[in-house]
Amino acid sequence: MREISDRQGENKVTKSGTRDLTSGSPMKLIWQFAIPLIFGNLFQQLYNMVDTVIVGRALGLSALTAVGATGPVNFLIIGFALGTCNGLAIPVARQFGAKRYDSMRAYVMNAAYLSAGLAVVLTLLTTILCDNILTWMKTPAEIFQGSYDYFFVICLGIPFTILYNVVSGVIRALGDSKTPFYFLVLSTFLNIGLDFLFILGFQMGIAGAAWATITAQAVAGILCFLYMRRTYEVLRSNQEERRVRGRYLGELAWTAFPMGLQFSVTAIGSIMLQSAVNGLDVLYVSAFAAGAKVKQLAMCPFEALATACATFGSQNLGAGRIDRIRKGLGSGILIGFIYAVLMGILLVTAGSVIAWMFVERSEVEVLAEVQHYMTWLGVFFWMLAILNCTRMTIQGLGYSGIAVFAGISELIARGLVSLLLVPRLGFTGVCIADPAAWLAATLIVVPVFAVIIRKLGNLPKTVSRNEDVRISKNK
Repeated sequence: MREISDRQGENKVTKSGTRDLTSGSPMKLIWQFAIPLIFGNLFQQLYNMVDTVIVGRALGLSALTAVGATGPVNFLIIGFALGTCNGLAIPVARQFGAKRYDSMRAYVMNAAYLSAGLAVVLTLLTTILCDNILTWMKTPAEIFQGSYDYFFVICLGIPFTILYNVVSGVIRALGDSKTPFYFLVLSTFLNIGLDFLFILGFQMGIAGAAWATITAQAVAGILCFLYMRRTYEVLRSNQEERRVRGRYLGELAWTAFPMGLQFSVTAIGSIMLQSAVNGLDVLYVSAFAAGAKVKQLAMCPFEALATACATFGSQNLGAGRIDRIRKGLGSGILIGFIYAVLMGILLVTAGSVIAWMFVERSEVEVLAEVQHYMTWLGVFFWMLAILNCTRMTIQGLGYSGIAVFAGISELIARGLVSLLLVPRLGFTGVCIADPAAWLAATLIVVPVFAVIIRKLGNLPKTVSRNEDVRISKNK
């Protein structure tokens, strides 16, 4: 009966927009899978952009700087949550590629239990330590209260952030990258409306922007979850599949937490850099905050392509199609490199113009330093195509523990620049930090992937779809 049910679930989920990435052109599949992710990431950035634009225009440069100063620590905490959620979806994608739907459902349920616990722990820790965290970051006194008001509310919304990302991660693991995007679009427009209502209508100040963001995230997460339950028959589990299983929890944690840690380790380097910037004049703090917004916007396609490569690699590993993994990565890098060259030219020639979205044109000195920052990023932007796609593919193959070393290398690079170059070169040292971190991480992930793919290439060319390809012991 279960075998028949699985076959029916397979047909149903195919009609619901999922996609088997184990056959067909890797270039076409990755491109089609990445497009909704690219737009989804752009809309995700629109969350932050709308907050920033309205805060900057309605509340002034000081308020904008207060929000921007929380960026690195937001990336540390929210990035850990997002990385962990992405990691929870990897075993699901592997089981889907192998057509082991009973195991897939068990992984989904245990991922839900693990993410719920993570949401409770992160929310409690961050809200309790909010004041201390901003103090450790040497947040300037004149913007401290505004930073606290914004950051505290964002921390309260961590459970909703985790809810949306776990649910959307599971849906993407089934090959459907469109559905999460639709709900994200809906919540983005809701966020825009709530920004105007809370900040301009209710006069809630900086905290209003944060409340608008977490409310919109809650709507996206809840609606996406309800849709998943109603639509994907292949995910409907029985009592046995809903059991808490120590082995599954262990494998999920082994895959997911290193991915979250990798985000956090990278963020620690960013916090060190932010602390170094905070030691400079407020002019540079404002320029760095605005430049970081432009950088996040420009990096959206890289993140989408990297997620596509990870899902592609994970499904094909489950199906035993080792020959396709290298082709998939090459396709992702090629698409990313073309984009990187075009965007790099735009950043070098008009980076400060893009920053007009966040900073008044009359702030000439701030915009000049933003362009200084954008020029350094634009020249080295091509490295992100190689770094992000390769690192996420490694994680998609189950070697997330190894990928943490790339994050450590970024931490070391940013830390050294913050300690050695910023005191000597000032804001130029700040501009050097990101390219140095990208180079350090790229020099690690490229040879690591070569070793991994050679190791996997020694496996039989064709692995039974009913056989679980396990590599966790070799991590």
